[in-house]
Amino acid sequence: MQNPIKRSNVLRLVKLIHTMIWAFFAGCILAIPIYGHMGRFFISGVLGGIVMLEVFILTINRFQCPLSNIAARYTENRKENYDIYLPVWLAKRNKQVFGGLFLVGSLYTLFRWVASHNAT
Repeated sequence: MQNPIKRSNVLRLVKLIHTMIWAFFAGCILAIPIYGHMGRFFISGVLGGIVMLEVFILTINRFQCPLSNIAARYTENRKENYDIYLPVWLAKRNKQVFGGLFLVGSLYTLFRWVASHNAT
C-alpha cells in the first residue's frame, strides 16, 4: 500500500495537470470567436480542430477525461471537482458551459467567414 502523503501528492499533480489542460482547451474555445471577429479564420479553424480532437477523446472515454480515471485511483472523493482545480459549480456544468460557448463561437466565426466571402 502506498504512503498516504505520496497518494495526496500524486492526486495534486493529476489535478494540476488536468487543470492546465482544461485551461488550454477553455482558452482555445474562447479564442475561436475572437480570431473569427478579427478575420483570422485559419487560426479559428485550427483551434476548432484542436477542440474537436478533445471532444473525440472524451467521446471514446464515455464523456469523461482520462485523467479523471487516474485521479479516482488516489481519492475516494467523488465531488464534481475531485479531479480538477475548478469550483464545484463549474466542474459540474463544464461540458454544458464550454460546449455552448464552443457552439456559439463556432457559429459566429462561420457567420463572419461567410459574410467576408460575400463581401468580396
